[in-house]
Formats: sequence, structure tokens, C-alpha cells
Amino acid sequence: MLPMSDPEATALLCYRCGTSLAALTLPLSRLDLCPSCSVELHVCRMCRYYAPRKPKGCIEDDAEEVKNKTGRNFCDYFEPSYSAHDGSERSAADQARAKLDALFEPGGTDAASGSDGAAKLIDDAESLFKK
Repeated sequence: MLPMSDPEATALLCYRCGTSLAALTLPLSRLDLCPSCSVELHVCRMCRYYAPRKPKGCIEDDAEEVKNKTGRNFCDYFEPSYSAHDGSERSAADQARAKLDALFEPGGTDAASGSDGAAKLIDDAESLFKK
């Protein structure tokens, strides 16, 4: 069993948006939602046993396998993780969204300006999907 993080030292945050969940009572109910982004919280992705590199996605050997890691479940081993929120995931998504928005801004790249403009637009779009 993993040592539990000290709840006083670390705030419980939504795994998706990082909003504080201090207003919710623990243990989290199966029906609890994030007050900001409305994502379900009794999910594998929010659990301290979540381990995406493990075959079942969980380090608890006796836990049933759950296919949808972001959908609410009935797992009896669920314990909220105080480190579930990963700000780098969100910032990477925000950067990709900003690049995509820049492609379609007025005054941005104009595909109608000839084949060079169209080629640049295609290159810019393809670069969004490369890491």
C-alpha cells in the first residue's frame, strides 16, 4: 500500500482542470463532479493507484480492470490522489489550441494567396499533430 499524502500539506485538485476540490467532502462520492469543468471525479485518473504504464492501469493487484479511466466507476480501492493534476498536460493542450487558433485568425496565413500560402497552411496544420 502507498503512503497517503498529507491532505493538509497538499490541496486536492481536479485531475483535468486543476480546480481546488476543498469544498467537497471526503471520501469522494461516485457522483461528485468538479465544480469548474464538471468532469466526474470517482475515476481511475483521479485515484492514487492509477498507473498508466501498468497493464490494467492500476498498481492495486486485486482491483477489477476498468476500461474507461476517465469514467465514474465502482472500484472499492479508489482513493483520491493529491497529485492527479498534471499541469504540463494542460499546458501542452493549451499550446496546441493556441497554434490551431492562430491558423484560422483573420489576417493569418491566407491559403488563397497561391500555392506557397496553401503549402504553409498545410505544414502548419501538420506540425500541430507532431510532438
